[in-house]
This record gives sequence, structure tokens and C-alpha cells, in this order.
Amino acid sequence: MKLTPTLIAAQMGLMFALPAMAEPVSSQVEMAAQPSALYGTLLRPEGALEAAAVIIPGSGPTDGDGNNPLGVKNASLKQLAEGLAAQGIATVRIDKRGIARSVAAASREEDLRFDTYIDDARAWAAHTVQQLDVSCVWLIGHSEGALVAQSAASNTDRNICGLVLLSGAGRPAGVVLREQLAQTPEPYRTQLFDGIAELEAGRTIPNPSPMLHSLLRPSVQPYMISWISRDPAKLAHDDLGPIFIGQGTTDLQTSVADAEALSLAQPNAQMKLWQGVNHVLTQAPAERSANLATYADPEAKIDPQVVTDVAAFIKNNTL
Repeated sequence: MKLTPTLIAAQMGLMFALPAMAEPVSSQVEMAAQPSALYGTLLRPEGALEAAAVIIPGSGPTDGDGNNPLGVKNASLKQLAEGLAAQGIATVRIDKRGIARSVAAASREEDLRFDTYIDDARAWAAHTVQQLDVSCVWLIGHSEGALVAQSAASNTDRNICGLVLLSGAGRPAGVVLREQLAQTPEPYRTQLFDGIAELEAGRTIPNPSPMLHSLLRPSVQPYMISWISRDPAKLAHDDLGPIFIGQGTTDLQTSVADAEALSLAQPNAQMKLWQGVNHVLTQAPAERSANLATYADPEAKIDPQVVTDVAAFIKNNTL
């Protein structure tokens, strides 16, 4: 038997029914773009709106829910949006250009730049401000989306209230890539490291080995050049707006050292470390296989403290 508010009240001997909790309202959002529209999902609280945010997903084919066809199924960003809605915060979680509902807006891979995602983030901020009739919105970036959010924020952009950086890098991509690829067998490790150095210098690699095409194929190199030179710590240092830095201690992709690098660069930022939380914002052990298993588990729940801390920061810093 389902316990409704009226039934609960009756069983407690009360003479009145408890008010039902209002459900947030979900709707598709379309934003004009070239060569085709971009899409997102607006989740708006039913009732008073305390703040609003745009959620930017991470790298690769990751959609606005935080899922991707490579095996991530726990919908961490959808869960985050639902948790924030319960706190009175509206969100638009976007499908990046070329991904999910926004697939038709993709250019050729060789024409894509990191700046494209930056421009889209700024456009989503302006669009959401207008749609919700608010003074500004927060940019919530997860993983690579954190760097997109940092790059999109400007001290003169009145559409952006501030930043929430979740599981974001604190070091330039070249540093992280070398760290991640350190165990690559020779001669490929040297070739990879030489290729990364060329990209950092703004130069393309004409004929990379076929064994290295997943990372250094010619069509993706212009995108990597536009991405690899960005320094998250410097961006944090230069940003005068409110910044929240959230990082799990069992994250296999970014680390506490990344969060600390951002925090050191911008002492006015607020940093929270979530014990036992991994890259997809759920409780997970440090052991690699068990940690990664949570990525593919559609029943895995994000840690409640993530929602609590993000919501509190946004509401405390929204004018």
C-alpha cells in the first residue's frame, strides 16, 4: 500500500493532510545555433526559484545526463539536477555540440575547436538568463566541462554568477596526459610525448604512427592544440568571481592534487573534498575495477553531500 500524505496523516491521528511535495518540471530547451540547433533539458523547481545554473558535461560523447555510449550509465548530472531542483535551483543540462540531441550541430572533426564549446557555454548562459528571467546563472562544469566553464567565465560577463567546478583538472592537459601515459611501452611513449610537445607548441604532427591515431590523428589535432595550452590554475587565479571546487578522494581521473592546485591559485575559492567519492560523484572504493563498475551501474546514486555542498554554495552566493 502506497503511503500518501493523507494516509500518513490519518495513521498519525492528525486532523489534516500534509502538503504533497511539488515535483520539478522537466522540459526540452532548444537554442538556435549553426549549422543546427543545440538542445538541453531544463529542470525547474515548482515554486520559488532561488537560483539557476547551466550544467556542462565532461569530455567525449558525454550527454547532458552525464552518460555516454562508452559505458557510463549512472546519470550523475541528471541526479545532480534533480537534487538541486529539490533545493529550489533550476538547471539546464546541455547536450554538447555533436552529442545526443545536439548531434546535428557538429562540424567536421577537423573544424572543431575547444573554443567552440566555450562559445556554446556562453550562449547557453545568456539563453538561460533570458528564458528564466534571472539576473545571472551559474556554470557547473564536470570533468573537462569544468575547464569549459572556467574558459567561458569572464569578469565582465554579467550572465554568469560564478563557477562550480566538479572533478576538474588543476593542471594543464599536457601534464595530465604525460602522467596518464607514463606506462605506455616504448617506442610509443616517446612518440606520444614528442607529439604532445608539438601540440603544446601549437604545431601539428603530419604523419603520426597509426598506433597513435586514437590520440594524435590529424583530424583531432587542431582541437587538441586549442585545448592543451589552457592552464586551469591560471584561469582560477584570474577569475574574480565566486568559485566552488568539489573533488572526490577516490577519483581515478582527477585527484585531490588537482583541486588543491585550483584552490592554491585562487584562495578565495571554496574547496570541498568528498571522502570516498569517485569521478562520477558516487561512493566507490579506491580499487580500480570496483570503482569503474559504478560508472556502468544505472542504480548508482551520487553522494548526497555533493548536492548539499553545491546547493549551499550557490544559494549563499546568489545575490
